[in-house]
Amino acid sequence: MPRYSIAAEHFGAHPTSRLTDTQTGAHIIVAHRGATLLRWDARIGGSLRTLSDGHRTPAELEAQSGMRFGLMAPFSNRIADARYRFDGEEFDLQPGVEGAQRGIRHGFVRHADFDLDDARADDQQASLRLSTQALRPGAFAGYPFAIDIVVRLSLRDNAVDYLVEATNVGDRAAPYGCGLHPYFRLADDGIEALQLQVPAQTLVSTDAALIPLRGAAAYVPVDTQPELDFQEFRAIDGRVIDQAYADLRADADDWMRTRLRDPRSGACLVVSQTGGLLHAFSADTVSRDRRAAIALEPVELPTDAFNRSECAAAVRLEPGQTRAFACRFELLA
Repeated sequence: MPRYSIAAEHFGAHPTSRLTDTQTGAHIIVAHRGATLLRWDARIGGSLRTLSDGHRTPAELEAQSGMRFGLMAPFSNRIADARYRFDGEEFDLQPGVEGAQRGIRHGFVRHADFDLDDARADDQQASLRLSTQALRPGAFAGYPFAIDIVVRLSLRDNAVDYLVEATNVGDRAAPYGCGLHPYFRLADDGIEALQLQVPAQTLVSTDAALIPLRGAAAYVPVDTQPELDFQEFRAIDGRVIDQAYADLRADADDWMRTRLRDPRSGACLVVSQTGGLLHAFSADTVSRDRRAAIALEPVELPTDAFNRSECAAAVRLEPGQTRAFACRFELLA
């Protein structure tokens, strides 16, 4: 019998896949709706601990309440006024909506039912291949582009790996960027005593609507705002964080690693990514369990990237082109 196994289950009406390490009992549960991780349990010391703070009910998953472990595509976080310009054309993501009701975030595919194309388990890992063709002209207002998305997701030892691949299957260039929105719990008493380290040299400054400032004013050295400087481990300790970090320093293997540590247990959770930015959110405005978990979001591009001139080349996905974004969640204990 191989070390890893995969079982088909359901979360309400939604198909899920449970990937299990039969030696340690570590496992993840992935909903096919949005390729959303619902639960990640790993072993700390002699017991299994739930490290994720995902959707607890099918209704939460359907509503994407709090965007817990959602896949953000074809854009992450916000688009200013739900409008953007691409290749000389204006696009409105909320036609007919006016005033304070305008506002869109986190893309569209989190609501899509992904197809399970492949599921494999052996002595090295358990892995899934999930795909969607939800992004098509006419499917979503203001986004008349055809993008296929494949999510390759695996459990190996105490790590969960993601590879998100987007292919432009249309006949015109498309704007595209992705990210993940995970929430992590490393202690039963909330996030205050946890220590955070983000290897960033730059902060992204925003306006009151959390849209980055225009031009170069959006990017400031991290040491100009000491309360948000986590270049070295420091306790969260009451700090309110809703902040994108840029210019992440890579380790020798070219992975950029953000670390969350519980000094009492010694457990350390590592969020690794191959590029992009890291958005940290201390969950002060969520509707459930305020500050019980922290969101550490690996994203390809800054918020409102579709409207930023310095991102024009990075958002552009040509016909036939495939772009990949990789990240990993790992427990060191």
